[in-house]
Amino acid sequence: MNHRKLTDRQGRFVREYLVDLNATRAAVRAGYSRAGAGSRGWTLRQIPAVAAEIDAGLAERARVAEITAERVLSEVALLGFANIKDYFEAGEDGTAGLDLSRLTRDQAAAIAAVQVDEGGKAGGGARRVKIKLADKSRNLELIGRHLGMFARTAPRESAKGEAAAGGGAARPVRQLSDAEFAQNVWGILTRGGKEG
Repeated sequence: MNHRKLTDRQGRFVREYLVDLNATRAAVRAGYSRAGAGSRGWTLRQIPAVAAEIDAGLAERARVAEITAERVLSEVALLGFANIKDYFEAGEDGTAGLDLSRLTRDQAAAIAAVQVDEGGKAGGGARRVKIKLADKSRNLELIGRHLGMFARTAPRESAKGEAAAGGGAARPVRQLSDAEFAQNVWGILTRGGKEG
């Protein structure tokens, strides 16, 4: 990255922001006051030179990792369109049977958790396997946002009537670069939807 247009602290902010994509934490780690870190992080991201360095860092990260919007969207689609029926077979008596050995790579990608209960005395000795699929609604929402299917909402206001830090009209998702979209989706998935 080229930090000639940035102050030393702004350059540290960019490097810290690229760690976890959280402007508040990046501001604190860059040496700004913890008390105003939320608004400071947002303000720093609005400086054109800072935004350009962040964009360059995200693009380089995406290039190295071979992350494209298409690749991320494809993975999110696997999660959003997974169907529980693809994992079970109905027996002749109507009971459901699960055979994980027959899963395709795409089907396995949609499994968020597998729990095996060996049964014991309380369970009558029967082995039980439970699977949990990825959150369909969250992944379908990500797809819908990317496709511009949902209206953007106005920023929340505080009790004093001030726009929350980071307020103002956000860029529609469809105007993000491939690198920005991929990083935003990854950030949402890894932070459980908490935006920073």
